[in-house]
Parts: sequence; C-alpha cells; structure tokens
Amino acid sequence: MALHNWAYIYLSPNFSPEENTVTTGNEECKFTAIGIDFEEKERVIPIAQQLVKDGVQMIELCGGFGPIWIAKVSEAINNAVPVGSVAYGPEARQPMLDLLAPDKPNN
Repeated sequence: MALHNWAYIYLSPNFSPEENTVTTGNEECKFTAIGIDFEEKERVIPIAQQLVKDGVQMIELCGGFGPIWIAKVSEAINNAVPVGSVAYGPEARQPMLDLLAPDKPNN
C-alpha cells in the first residue's frame, strides 16, 4: 500500500484547527497540516480520531508534543495508523527552548 493521505499536527501561539488547517496534495497524495495553540494540546486527541475516520494513513506530531502525546494519540486511535514526531538533536534543544520561552517584559 502506498502513502496517499497523511497529516501533520503542530503547535503555534494562538493557532486553532478552525483557522489554521491547510490541505494540499496532488493526484497521488493528500497532506493536511493542522495548527493548535500550545495551551490546548488536548485538542490533538479528537483531531487525530477524526483524521483516522477521514482516511489518513499516518499522523506526525510536532516535537512540542513530546513522547507522552505520541502515546496518548496512539492509544486514542487504537493504534489504527502510525503516530510519530519531529525531533531535534541535542545541539538544537536550548535554542528551541529559548525561541519558545514566553516573552519577558522590558525592564
């Protein structure tokens, strides 16, 4: 079986699936990207369940979800499709934490 439908779910400040979902593709493969706010990670569960109902064959999560959410999503969809995650190497972890830290007010 060839890959013909997959999704990526990512975290971004003040994003919502209602406003920040993009689907693209061609005659061979459909790709859907869905944005969720950092403070609403739990929304990934019903989204993943719906994606499976809609025929996705693979779900990839942004690294901000972490391994616990990979397990939660996999369990919630009864392991119907593979669920994985983007990961950064050790050299990128501190720069990513700095980038994602809340803004500090100017003193």
